[in-house]
Amino acid sequence: MAHSDSSASRSAAPEARFALSAAAFEIAPLRADLLSAQAGAYASFEGWVRDHHGGRAVVGLRYESYAELALSEGEKVLAEARERFAIVDARCVHRVGDLAIGELAVWVGVSAAHRDAAFAACRYIIDETKARVPIWKHERYADGEADWLHPLPPPAAGS
Repeated sequence: MAHSDSSASRSAAPEARFALSAAAFEIAPLRADLLSAQAGAYASFEGWVRDHHGGRAVVGLRYESYAELALSEGEKVLAEARERFAIVDARCVHRVGDLAIGELAVWVGVSAAHRDAAFAACRYIIDETKARVPIWKHERYADGEADWLHPLPPPAAGS
């Protein structure tokens, strides 16, 4: 006779976890949190502040968010990734506040049984985060000017 333990089933279900961080953060503990006996693959994305945009020299930027909505929408993105792809777990952390050139701005990590699902889910999470989560980028340029940048939706498949 098979025994069904509903509490074990609930605890085995992966939890989506999206966070905003006003300070630099370490990736190693986030990655370690994704380790699982069920996972044979791990994929991640790191987005850094670059020194140029649209032919202009960038000296820094600031991310601002509507935190409550950003956290809620970020959790939705991660839940969608769990539904669409065969993944074990996923996390995403996005910085807010002032960032210098070279700083880590966003990190996504995904664990899955197989690499294809890990890569696909990682790509989905960063694309949807940039398109839907209310986080706005204000770039400062070497010429003294500054601009708010508005994210575009992710490109359609095959384009």
